[in-house]
Amino acid sequence: MNLHQYWQNQDKTRIVAFVVLLIIFVATVFLLSYQWRIWLPSDGTLFLWVSDAWSDQNSQHILDPYSFSHLLHGIIFFGLLYPFAKKVSWWRRLNIAMFIEALWEIVENSAVIIDRYRDAGALWYSGDTIVNATGDLLCCLLGFVLAHHLGRKKSLAVFVAVELVLIWAIRDSLLINVIMLIHPIEAIQQWQSVML
Repeated sequence: MNLHQYWQNQDKTRIVAFVVLLIIFVATVFLLSYQWRIWLPSDGTLFLWVSDAWSDQNSQHILDPYSFSHLLHGIIFFGLLYPFAKKVSWWRRLNIAMFIEALWEIVENSAVIIDRYRDAGALWYSGDTIVNATGDLLCCLLGFVLAHHLGRKKSLAVFVAVELVLIWAIRDSLLINVIMLIHPIEAIQQWQSVML
């Protein structure tokens, strides 16, 4: 294969991967609509960023403190898929990561998981709006790209730093969120209640 054929194949791979990404985004929006998720916050306002993680405005606008958790999803997916780098192209690994993230967005906005978050102390939580879920997908994509450019060691450092900042700023993080989703701990709920 000559250099020209190689670049043509790379271009085709990128185009196919981009189309798959587009399909993932559109399918996610469709499935969230099917779950009766609303597009925008019910009060009709829309902000790029909402900083209060413990208000009813969280998960309603484009970005919020939990957007950083979705950025960490991208870093995690990059790390988990890295061992396949020699056999699976970067673009395909990105598509796999985004497919997993899209599945999580669908599951996260199911009645079962929404109720689970409420049991864990997020009494105001009503699920994501479609614009927020789209923002979460974009954050995951950004995390995957960031991890690719930083490499594994620097990505791990970013992961730890983001977790620590989230714990300090909102008394929650990806790790705490997972723990509370699987098995709510009363001591953590009491510690987080200071934010309310």
